[in-house]
Amino acid sequence: MTLPTILEDRQREIWQEEQHQIQNLLGLLEDWETDPVDLDRLRQALHQLHELFLLVFVGEFNSGKSALINALLGDIFLEEGVTPTTERIHIIKYGQQEPPEYVSEDVRILRYPADLLREIHIVDTPGTNAVLRRHEAIARDFVPRSDMVIFVTSADRPFTESERIFLENIRQWGKKIVVVINKVDILETPEAVDEILRFVRDQVSRLLDFELEIFPLSARSAKRQWQEPEQGTLDEASGFNAFRHYLLETLTQEGRIRLKLLSPLGVAMRIAGQYQERVADRMQILSGDTQTLEKVERQLELYAVDTQAEFERHMDRIENELLEMRIRGEEFLDDTMRLWKIRDMLDRNRVRKAFVDRVVAQTPEQIESHIQEIIDWLVERELRQWRLMAEELSRRRETDTLQDAAREAAGGFAYNRRQLIDGVGTQAEQVIASFDKRAEAIRMATTLQESVAMVGLVEVSAIGLGLILKALLVSATADATGLLAAGVLGILGLAIIPWRRGVAKREMREKMEALRQQLHQVLGESFRHEIDRSTGRLREAIAPYRRFVLDEEARIRGIDQGLREIQEQLRILETSIEEDSSYPDQTVK
Repeated sequence: MTLPTILEDRQREIWQEEQHQIQNLLGLLEDWETDPVDLDRLRQALHQLHELFLLVFVGEFNSGKSALINALLGDIFLEEGVTPTTERIHIIKYGQQEPPEYVSEDVRILRYPADLLREIHIVDTPGTNAVLRRHEAIARDFVPRSDMVIFVTSADRPFTESERIFLENIRQWGKKIVVVINKVDILETPEAVDEILRFVRDQVSRLLDFELEIFPLSARSAKRQWQEPEQGTLDEASGFNAFRHYLLETLTQEGRIRLKLLSPLGVAMRIAGQYQERVADRMQILSGDTQTLEKVERQLELYAVDTQAEFERHMDRIENELLEMRIRGEEFLDDTMRLWKIRDMLDRNRVRKAFVDRVVAQTPEQIESHIQEIIDWLVERELRQWRLMAEELSRRRETDTLQDAAREAAGGFAYNRRQLIDGVGTQAEQVIASFDKRAEAIRMATTLQESVAMVGLVEVSAIGLGLILKALLVSATADATGLLAAGVLGILGLAIIPWRRGVAKREMREKMEALRQQLHQVLGESFRHEIDRSTGRLREAIAPYRRFVLDEEARIRGIDQGLREIQEQLRILETSIEEDSSYPDQTVK
């Protein structure tokens, strides 16, 4: 007989929906870095919904678990002893006695022809707090499969620290728990039994925040009854009858169905809650990563803004140089284009030399110096940005938010994240170590030289930026004045000199303004290109890390939403089971 065969219509609907939600949870977590043990527990929970009720006995070694089960069966079926006698999980099912059936290394099936076992499977577990710690692990790992847990403690050492820890673990799985205080026959008076009972009840209530059913009893006294039937009925002082009666009343068919449906829900809710916390931890890590990326991006934006502002300051200086040259040019024209200097004006070479010496003067070199200052500053700023990015990533590498990295490494998140941060950090450090400021400045200057040369279609050849600027300034200003035009005075006569001087000054202002605008445009475009190139290199370096964070955030949000929806459905199912009037009125803890 299996659970589905005894369900009513409403119960079957709940049973089917419960399977659906656990399968949803399993599917969601299978695509994430989930502990294989938790996936197995969910698969076991699904399997459990098709099996008979599992009544699991747990407790420290020598607390009398096997003796208590023997008392329920009315026979010395399981081995008893003062040393650990149960090494494996023993699932006791109805049937004729035969050699144990092998299920796994840690699980065996035993059979015994007791009516109690027709609808309930009893499970004996290895004792906790034994020398063999593996025994405790076997028992602890089986708890999620249980539908009801009988927690056995001994009157000679009631509710030890190891029992407290073990009971807390059981509670986290949402299991129905009943506490048995065995071996009360060693106590001399009823008052001593009451004292032990009060102590255990107080400790359990303090741990769980609610009261459990607690039964003080003596399995040995109960065993003596069916071993020595001539002694009469079982002494009520042994407490065993009350325990047995409680089980029979609680584990009616409806009661078993209720607990059977609630038990896998507890497992699913525990695992869903556990991974909801892990999702929150992961989101916290990714939030820190996002903040780091945003900080790096803000630094890059500030770097671009500061660089542009610094360029404008240098351009102001360059324009001041051009303004001063224009003023010198106007003064030169006022001084040169005079009637009494007609002889000098007819000497073209002399005028040109004087113009270059007095007007152009050191302007090309000064402009070149300002441009070189911009180049040096920009090169230094880029290097500084690489250092800032390396420092940010170094701080992120050292963050304590990866406390669970070892646990999660198998799933890949911590490993991949660390690899990306290390990779970007290493790349930044390599750029810093190999950054040749002189070579970078030469490359940038060459680019600017070619751009400036194009303003006046000056042949770049092998000349430097200063000579290009000089040729540009002379051709754009001196030639524009008309002073170098052969025969101009002879054709138009001496009367034209004052008018021609005014025209020359106006043309010079126009040419200088055009030159200023051209230089501003060319230099601006060149430096913006360099800024974009620099920020592009920095963004390209950090791009894999950014993509990883964005992808992980999207994936985690999906898992978070899925977990929330599943948990909500599980809570609805739990409420439906608790409130269904077809079940007997009993509170499941």
